[in-house]
Amino acid sequence: MSTATTLAPTDTIAATARRHGRWIDDWRPEDPDFWANGGARIARRNLIFSIFSEHIGFSVWTLWSVLVLFLGPAYGIDPAQKFLLTAAPAALGAVVRLPYTFAVATFGGRNWTIISALLLLIPAGLAAFLIQPGVSYTTLLVIACVAGVGGGNFASSMANINAFYPQRLKGWALGLNAGGGNLGVAVVQLVGLAVLATVGAGRPGLIAGLYIPLIVIAAVASALYMDNLTVASNEKGALREVSRDPHTWIMSVLYIGTFGSFIGFGFAFGQVLQVQFKDSFATPVEAAYLTFLGPLLGSLIRPIGGALADRFGGAFVTMLNFAAMGAGAAVVLYASSARSLPLYLVGFVLLFVFSGVGNGSTYKMIPAIFKAKGALSDAAPEIAEARARRLSGALIGIAGAIGAFGGVLVNVAFRQSFLTTGSAEAAYAAFIAYYLICLTITWFVYLRPSPNRLAGV
Repeated sequence: MSTATTLAPTDTIAATARRHGRWIDDWRPEDPDFWANGGARIARRNLIFSIFSEHIGFSVWTLWSVLVLFLGPAYGIDPAQKFLLTAAPAALGAVVRLPYTFAVATFGGRNWTIISALLLLIPAGLAAFLIQPGVSYTTLLVIACVAGVGGGNFASSMANINAFYPQRLKGWALGLNAGGGNLGVAVVQLVGLAVLATVGAGRPGLIAGLYIPLIVIAAVASALYMDNLTVASNEKGALREVSRDPHTWIMSVLYIGTFGSFIGFGFAFGQVLQVQFKDSFATPVEAAYLTFLGPLLGSLIRPIGGALADRFGGAFVTMLNFAAMGAGAAVVLYASSARSLPLYLVGFVLLFVFSGVGNGSTYKMIPAIFKAKGALSDAAPEIAEARARRLSGALIGIAGAIGAFGGVLVNVAFRQSFLTTGSAEAAYAAFIAYYLICLTITWFVYLRPSPNRLAGV
């Protein structure tokens, strides 16, 4: 077909849907006529079902943040072993993010959404049928690790939706996609709360079992309503190029502090409550009443971080945010030593909220970095802009994978702190130190008055 402008609206919609199988061969979202006459509708449909599948993926990924609350004395597991159970899926989730990003271009966005959804049946099925008193710790560790496949769904979903939307709408679409996925952390904890409140702590597998039909629905809906784009392609060259840029590793360090904190605290919060304040949370259901609140607020506030960065600058908002995260961790540290549960909850909720704000502001810094570098180059503006978009996408993939390792570090820090000191206070001190390091890096690299400072970051 030629151009969308020569077609009537209904013809344009039919043309955009012209496929080989489920592949769309002609996709021009930057063309206003094409977008208005069918393109937007198709992109929106793919976004809706992408969010649903990614949401289920996040829920399965963080399933063990709830399941560890069910592992009482009958399982013979101490707090240090429980933190290892929550670190395992965080680790695998970080590892699979880069290959999941490549998979979209290799298999197609629709096809990989189906495959990645069906892969969730493995951890959900294992957890549903094998978790019971008498199961070995090694078996639990394997089941927990396999749940990490859910962490890859975020990367593939973002890469897929990025290809569907025009540049002017990418921020909105990707923010909605990410926020809808992150809400899975809070929702799985609400599901756990419902199970605890209705059937008690004796049936942990029921939580995972409830997700099995939802996984099947996500896979079937993706097969029926999503599309593959032939224009999507792997950016392996961009990944190689961006891996040599020091800003890649600087931003990855900062993203460990923001998203890594969010996902790490999401895994650990309920468990820490039960250990630190066992007198106040004698049963899992009492802790579960509170565990969803932080992830919920952190997910909902993520777009606000991006909006603040749009107005005041990503680096400035990120620097202030790390100061706020350090203050929140200091409140938690003081409350822990003073045994003040209300103050402890306030501090932890602040950590979740500011980690959500930081997720948005750090992501906004990435395209600004390459736009500023492009302005300093001798390349023509359109070439510099295309290169900035290409490298930004690659850096988002790398930073997302490395940042997810922050979830591992948070749980390992809690585990080591309890093993060596019997409390989590050493972990809180380490978090404060890391946030101060991130604050200093942000100021020194992006805000410090200097001839080499990148404008607009």
